[in-house]
Amino acid sequence: MATTVSPDPDNNKRPNISAAKVKELRERTGAPMMDCKQALIEASGDMEQAIIVLRKRGLSVAAKKAARVTSEGSVAQYIHAGGKIGVLVEINCESDFVARTDDFKELVHDIAMHIAASDPKFVRKEDVTPEAYAREKDIYRAQAIASGKPANIAEKMVEGKMAKFYEEVCLLEQPFIKDQTVSIAQLIAAKIGKLGENIAVHRFARFKVGEAGETIAITRPEQKTE
Repeated sequence: MATTVSPDPDNNKRPNISAAKVKELRERTGAPMMDCKQALIEASGDMEQAIIVLRKRGLSVAAKKAARVTSEGSVAQYIHAGGKIGVLVEINCESDFVARTDDFKELVHDIAMHIAASDPKFVRKEDVTPEAYAREKDIYRAQAIASGKPANIAEKMVEGKMAKFYEEVCLLEQPFIKDQTVSIAQLIAAKIGKLGENIAVHRFARFKVGEAGETIAITRPEQKTE
């Protein structure tokens, strides 16, 4: 007796994703072809939703690799505005092989260029000094109280302004200058997902002609509790 094979109902529901669409998503994100195809399937063929799927996946991969040691990497320079602004940045990865790839070099260059344009003061939120945090919070609280808002509303206003403060001064929180829909943290996460290694900004320095000081930021080591 012949066996009848029933069609896969789930397969019938899958959108027909063209090779051209997969190629376009790869060009826009740099993600592997199979990842791009799967993201488009999950997003029912919607390009913008597929990009969001890939970003979330990149952040998930980055979180899993965050504890891995990054002892290789690269130091890069970027000179801007006719020699008026200069940046040095050190970005680390796990292997010399990845450090020599075009993808990693592109990331380092983009971040150095971003630092020149956006002038962050710290690498991460965790690196903001207690003095800087307290100073800004006091300013925002005084502003909220002066506006006549009740205490509970004033505190919520302060929380919102502190989130904005982090976005303004912390490199990883800032929107990438070449794509404002992506933060620097998300930009790095996408590369981690593609290259398969942990990547971290270790430190940077920014100098501008005519300014008395300079910005020097370094990632503080995590404080271990006993």
